[in-house]
Amino acid sequence: MTLDTSELNKSRQDLSGRADVWLFGYGSLIFKADFPFLERRPASIEGWARRFWQGSHDHRGTPERPGRVLTLVESTGTVCAGMAYRVAPSVFEHLDVREKNGYLRFATPMTFADGGHEEGLVYIATEDNAAFLGPAPEDEIARHIHGSHGPSGANRDYLLRLAEALRELGAEDEHVFGLERRLLALVP
Repeated sequence: MTLDTSELNKSRQDLSGRADVWLFGYGSLIFKADFPFLERRPASIEGWARRFWQGSHDHRGTPERPGRVLTLVESTGTVCAGMAYRVAPSVFEHLDVREKNGYLRFATPMTFADGGHEEGLVYIATEDNAAFLGPAPEDEIARHIHGSHGPSGANRDYLLRLAEALRELGAEDEHVFGLERRLLALVP
């Protein structure tokens, strides 16, 4: 599969004729909404877990030294908390480029904090994409994140801002918080 998935995503869902679309964010989309939105609400999806298993060649790393960013992996019984945005379909022109490094758009049922439900789109980097790094021991992932930097800044800032945003949501995520503890132990 190609590293740049922006063109492929345009063909995955037909958004023509829609006034708005829900988007579910579980990583940087929680704390970095660099796009216009009509509404923003805490939400969750079931059966998915956040993992720092995706390489970042374009934001938190470089092609020579990719950083590590989040993707979702199937995990029965797991609830992944995040942020849902109601957006105009045209916003996906920007998001498809932002999330081009191996991510594909999928439809998913979302549950809002108030108990309401909607279907939304979510970007997931599956294991068959060219930037997928896969699992590794958490100490190794933390060291990788500590040493990576790209056009969007230090990889460590991505992890630390995400951990802070998850705490603000009242969300528990042992993978993220465990990596945060390991990362902070590396800093003198």
